[in-house]
Amino acid sequence: MIPRTPISMPDQPKVSILIPCHNAERWVAEAIQSALDQTHEPKEVIVVDDGSTDNSINVIKTFGARIRWQSQPNRGGNYTRNRLLEMASGEWVQFLDADDYLLPTKIENQLSSTYASCTNEDGIQIDCIYSPPRIATYAHDGSLLTVDCTRIDDKAPLELQWIRWQVAQTGTALWKADSLREIGGWNETYSCCQDNELTLRGIQSGLFFHLFNEPESVYRIWSTETVCRRNPEQVIQVKTTLLDEMLQWLQSNNTLTKATAAYAGQVFFELTRTLASIDISLATQYRLERIQKGHYSVSGPASSHLYTLCTSVAGFEITEHLANFSRARFPRHGWTIFRRTSLPD
Repeated sequence: MIPRTPISMPDQPKVSILIPCHNAERWVAEAIQSALDQTHEPKEVIVVDDGSTDNSINVIKTFGARIRWQSQPNRGGNYTRNRLLEMASGEWVQFLDADDYLLPTKIENQLSSTYASCTNEDGIQIDCIYSPPRIATYAHDGSLLTVDCTRIDDKAPLELQWIRWQVAQTGTALWKADSLREIGGWNETYSCCQDNELTLRGIQSGLFFHLFNEPESVYRIWSTETVCRRNPEQVIQVKTTLLDEMLQWLQSNNTLTKATAAYAGQVFFELTRTLASIDISLATQYRLERIQKGHYSVSGPASSHLYTLCTSVAGFEITEHLANFSRARFPRHGWTIFRRTSLPD
């Protein structure tokens, strides 16, 4: 457990904006410019190119002395983030993926909110400031389809927000650099859900998280080459492992509430349905495992009265076959017949 110590409101702290880049020539200039455009001072912008095979490095070089940059052989996103953390000289660090960007006042507003909160919380050190993202979804031709933002329920406890996958998506978070180093930085064995694994360790270590509920970072969904889209089964497996770890930790501390357990059951149900759209036999096995663990609740956006009725009459597998058929046969409406809304990523 990292000890909490009172702090006084300091002068404006230096922030290191850290950008790992791999084959992001289309977006990296906008990411770097959004970092340079931050109204907060003092700041530094550091970019590490992780073995890009496109024109990314030449785009990075156009920014000259306004940034620090380095190139390396391809070592992966989390290795690169840890390298950036080593290079950072700021008291706070802002990670920004090369295909995302920040609104100009993102860091200034988060820090202002933090120090106000420090006063309200008796000056206890805050280790991470997080916010909801703006999610920009792009079509295959590169055109912008939607921009969505859902604010976080600030009345929900931190652990429940985490189970909802709402705590500190990479670009939304502003980390105290020393606190991040103390918990070991990024886990280099993870290729997906790494921000959620990081925040889980932060919560378990007793870090203090502060919510600033304004969306001033933009997370792009555009590529089919991300791990999340190439291998959704792996994402479900990793997410399940992390959720189980959180639940076990809460149980061991006697802090697992009924509301948190119930919501976790709903998340596992959503994951089951997502898996069923890929492989029904795997989903059937996954569902049984979740039921045996007592973590399964047919509720929330992935359920509907029709789905519940069909499951009770025909069983899980037949219901999911019907759902898959309706989705294929009626692509605009078939999916909503068996669920109320789209599932979260």
